[in-house]
Amino acid sequence: MEAQVNAAVALVVALIVVVGAAFSLLAALGIVRFPDLYTRMHAASKAGTIGSGLLLLAAGLHSLDGAIFVRALAGFVFFILTAPISAHLLAKAAHQAGYRLTKLSVIDQLPQKEEARRL
Repeated sequence: MEAQVNAAVALVVALIVVVGAAFSLLAALGIVRFPDLYTRMHAASKAGTIGSGLLLLAAGLHSLDGAIFVRALAGFVFFILTAPISAHLLAKAAHQAGYRLTKLSVIDQLPQKEEARRL
């Protein structure tokens, strides 16, 4: 019975590792292929967060230790909570520093919001 449980855990870990690696690959491709700083940052913060979080969860599950899994789960929650916020703040700082959107972008909403605050 224990061999079946170990095989099931190994299968679940392998699936989580493959999905996490796929998200990490998509994040890397987005960083390379997207045209400007903001879209690259979006790829890194969204897909990169999910990819690294899933890989961390797979490592915690593979350990078969409850304490290690709880630490991995806490790390995953930390990734989910902090990465989008930090990406937003970095993008806002980059916009204020003068990095502009690519010509492919349809609208730049940040200056409109700043003008609305001044009125």
